[in-house]
Amino acid sequence: MTHSTSSLTGTSQPLKGMLLIVIATLLFASHDVLSKYLSGIYPVMLVIWVRYLVHTLLMMGIFLPQSGLRILRTRRPWHQVLRALCLLGTSLLFVSGLQYIPLAEATAVNFLAPLMVTALSVPLLGERVSAGQWAAVLVGFGGVMTIVHPGGELFTPAILFPFGSALCFCFYQILTRKVAEVDSPTTSNFFAGIFNTVLMSAVVPFFWHWPTWFDGLFMIALGACGMTAHLLLTQAFRYAPPALLAPLGYCQIVFAGIYGFLVFGHSPTTTTVIGIAVICGSGIAAAWVQRRARPASPPLAAAQPQPSGAGGNTQAPAAKTA
Repeated sequence: MTHSTSSLTGTSQPLKGMLLIVIATLLFASHDVLSKYLSGIYPVMLVIWVRYLVHTLLMMGIFLPQSGLRILRTRRPWHQVLRALCLLGTSLLFVSGLQYIPLAEATAVNFLAPLMVTALSVPLLGERVSAGQWAAVLVGFGGVMTIVHPGGELFTPAILFPFGSALCFCFYQILTRKVAEVDSPTTSNFFAGIFNTVLMSAVVPFFWHWPTWFDGLFMIALGACGMTAHLLLTQAFRYAPPALLAPLGYCQIVFAGIYGFLVFGHSPTTTTVIGIAVICGSGIAAAWVQRRARPASPPLAAAQPQPSGAGGNTQAPAAKTA
């Protein structure tokens, strides 16, 4: 993606884009630490429901006055439904895993999603993957095995939660690329938010537990962090190309590690740090190889809802979207 943003926005502002994506990853990590805290007290279903409810209400307040109900018009409704379900699966699995897995480790495993997209883009999207990209995928999985080595404290069935979350998020990204051909990022985000809010509203009464007013504020902050991070991430790609922003997406793992230490007193082992570094390095390498292999396209084309947002462009690492 080498087109200058100047052709789209009048000015290229890479530093602004870099700052926005760093703030977005901080908010995503904040979202996850709140999820870990709240899911330790309240049912996961309740936490996820509040997250989507707040997200959807904020989107309604921001976009409905401008666009009205036409914002929900989609030319691929079934793709949008599947995409929303994949996002919901990501949320449920990741937050469930946080009850058993430290924050930094769970976040690192979830960052396998971009590498999974690379691997699955061959059978599902008919794309060509170079030997360098396949090498990055294998190295990335090697990084996970370094973190979850046999005999280690994370070598338990609970590690399947973040791994399953990464798999769901992989399919979410692939579907995002499909719907981006006909629908705007705002429509896709809004559709997923409303669909998952309605779906979870039918389930949450069976898991209801009144939160304290203090925890209620945390739940509102949870949704606000996720929504704001999505908006900032989308804006970041308007000012700088994905190839430049890709490495900064991995700041989320760093922030998760800091939060894990400050809030939960967890210090990653040396083996875990090595595994995380391998995953980050392989993801950046895959993005770099893809950047060199693909023809140029404008940075705005990458402004799809990514993790805890990023989905439309696999050149940039997908921040977690729970």
